[in-house]
Amino acid sequence: MDHLKQVASQLGLPFGERKKTYNSRLAQELGKFAELEGKGDEFHKAVFKAYFVDGQNIGKTSVLTEIAESIHLNGKNAQKVIRERTCKDSVDLDWKRSYELGVTAVPTFLFNKQRLVGAQNFETLEKLLLSNNVKKRNLKK
Repeated sequence: MDHLKQVASQLGLPFGERKKTYNSRLAQELGKFAELEGKGDEFHKAVFKAYFVDGQNIGKTSVLTEIAESIHLNGKNAQKVIRERTCKDSVDLDWKRSYELGVTAVPTFLFNKQRLVGAQNFETLEKLLLSNNVKKRNLKK
């Protein structure tokens, strides 16, 4: 946790004092729903903030419903996804694939059977890509 705080501080990102660890499984399932609704990035950012900055219990339906509504997803639909576990199989498949690939931590970056585990600086990620013949793009116009 100290390393995460240090990295967040270096990047100017908020990072709160989290006193408990909460089960994120329902958040993962609701995240799949958010992705289907075109709100995946917004949802994942909101859940990250709720958990790592605000210390909220993202295993609770009420917290997840509030997060969903904050990004303009229908709260009743979010509750139904959680209650009926409609995205369970999709998340199970993600977990199965992660296990098969040997992913044991997040983030994990895989490229041509090379693996980087944990938060990495730009230079390390760039080295992975360049060593695999990924060409730099000039984004200036």
